[in-house]
Amino acid sequence: MSEFPSTGRLLATQTRYQLVSFWRIPVAMFFTLGLPLIMLVLFNALFGNSTIVTPEGSWSTRQFYTGALAAFTAASATFTNLANMVPIRRDEGVLKRWRGTPLPTWTYIGGFICSAIVIAFVGVSLMVTLGVVAYDLQIDAAKMPAAFVTFLVGVASFAALGMALASLVKSATSASAAANAIILPLAFVSNIFIQLDDAPRWIEVFGNLFPLKPFAEAFQACFTPFVEAPAFQWDKLAFIAAWGVVGLVVALRKFTWEPSGSAPRSRRARRAATS
Repeated sequence: MSEFPSTGRLLATQTRYQLVSFWRIPVAMFFTLGLPLIMLVLFNALFGNSTIVTPEGSWSTRQFYTGALAAFTAASATFTNLANMVPIRRDEGVLKRWRGTPLPTWTYIGGFICSAIVIAFVGVSLMVTLGVVAYDLQIDAAKMPAAFVTFLVGVASFAALGMALASLVKSATSASAAANAIILPLAFVSNIFIQLDDAPRWIEVFGNLFPLKPFAEAFQACFTPFVEAPAFQWDKLAFIAAWGVVGLVVALRKFTWEPSGSAPRSRRARRAATS
């Protein structure tokens, strides 16, 4: 009798499967990894010669955009990716069929989450590498532990929030619209696409209510020249983690394996129903 695979092996297999599925979707690859890189090049071509002045000091716009868009890439690879892909698999009946197998049900969802974190790591690595090579981004080895911890807290929290949104929406179509309607406006008020100087008070308050802005600021601090090592932003990390806990609670309470009655079925499911 063959031995049942270990938990770690099952999770690794599912993570690899989800990664292979992701690489086979050119549109997902472009919007998750390609578009932020294009935005970094375009923003620096348009605004890269200016300087950002803050109470702590001034620094190059090129460095600002690298850190900000790296944080946006991590949030998009986890929050937006999970909020889009999980409802698609649910509407296709994949989650329901997987639940009927003898394998632990959590390994499939775990593969989704782990693959999203891997994709986020690849995207951030590409962004930082481009920043170092082309935009004079300075890497301080003493700050890299803070960058790594900030990345882990951020992607874990945004993954939980992505699963929460996937649990609340009724169909894959509405999930895509909801995810983009959340992440894109937040990026504009969270010092991602532009540095907000003298913005209206309500915009600043609105941005501070959600985790994207503190995540971007905490990650940027790891590459900002006037922030001393080790550069941990513990208050921001605690705020981001609190949002992650909220997302986890919602996901655990609201997640369903069954497609909604209004969700469009895949062609295979329709053929099976009519045969």
